[in-house]
Amino acid sequence: MTTSTLKLSLVFAAVAAVAQAPAFAQDKVLNLYSARHYQTDEAMYDTFTKTTGIKINRVDADDAGIIARLRAEGAASPADVILLVDAARLAVADSQGLFQPIKSAKLDTAIPANLRATATADGVTWTGFSTRARVIVYDPARVKAEDVATYEQLADPKLKGMVCTRSGSHPYNLSLFSTVVEHLGDQKGEAWLKGVVDNMARAPKGGDTDQIKAVASGECGVALTNTYYLARLIKSEKAEDKAVVNKVRVMFPNQGTSGTHVNIAGAGVARYAKNRDNAIQFMEFLASPYAQDYFANGNNEFPTVKGLKIDNPAIKAMGGDNFKAETVPLGVVAKNMGKVQQMMDRVGYK
Repeated sequence: MTTSTLKLSLVFAAVAAVAQAPAFAQDKVLNLYSARHYQTDEAMYDTFTKTTGIKINRVDADDAGIIARLRAEGAASPADVILLVDAARLAVADSQGLFQPIKSAKLDTAIPANLRATATADGVTWTGFSTRARVIVYDPARVKAEDVATYEQLADPKLKGMVCTRSGSHPYNLSLFSTVVEHLGDQKGEAWLKGVVDNMARAPKGGDTDQIKAVASGECGVALTNTYYLARLIKSEKAEDKAVVNKVRVMFPNQGTSGTHVNIAGAGVARYAKNRDNAIQFMEFLASPYAQDYFANGNNEFPTVKGLKIDNPAIKAMGGDNFKAETVPLGVVAKNMGKVQQMMDRVGYK
């Protein structure tokens, strides 16, 4: 073979390789429907693509928008993995048949069973990959720490006219209340909800950050919030945010009993996933120590992998680096949500 012929053959080989590349890329793809929108998550996805060759096509929306889109798309949906925030929303998607069960020894080993959907003979439909604690913030000038040491004390007449929350039907609260009812039982649980309503400083409104600021302003004496909202204020360089943080204290409730309520951001393989193997590989990647660091610290949360600790100064500042978390399976909590919503309607929890 002459030199010119060899060069020509190499050119033809290169052209052929380029021509085949798009077909190969189509096989190495993952369609992710995500309700998480953080830059740190994007860096994590880039690493997954670089290490596996699997390109991620992402559809971003809030949880309700993603669920509505999946229902509209039906069997034609291109979704491979569905990533949602909060066990209540995962439970809704699961109840509507939007996930398919999978079996993964890696996930079974890494993630505690209480942070996954209830396993069946076919596998598990969704898995939690980060957690956040639902804590109590209070005004130390008006409320003693020992009077807010448990969730149950939110219904104590001592706190009359002091309690503030966002809407009771919001998934963050619905998950917590469903857990409290699981501990107390239906009758005592409904009485507890009535007591919380009787203690309210005002009608539920706003988000968790609004509750923290309302305590700092004196409008409320006690409020519920997820830890990452407080962590954001702790990390803020704004003078007004620093002032808020200085005026409130935080309590991780039920440390002497059942533990503080934790909720999750989690994912499952879509029911009609066309790239099922890639989807399972991605789910297993989210349980890796590398991904857990991004997944948790990106939103000031906690990892779900057993024994893994993430160093976050804001979490440490609020005392969240070593607390007792409840162990009620979130799959059980999800089953309580329908009846708990009815309880809230009966006691007038808006």
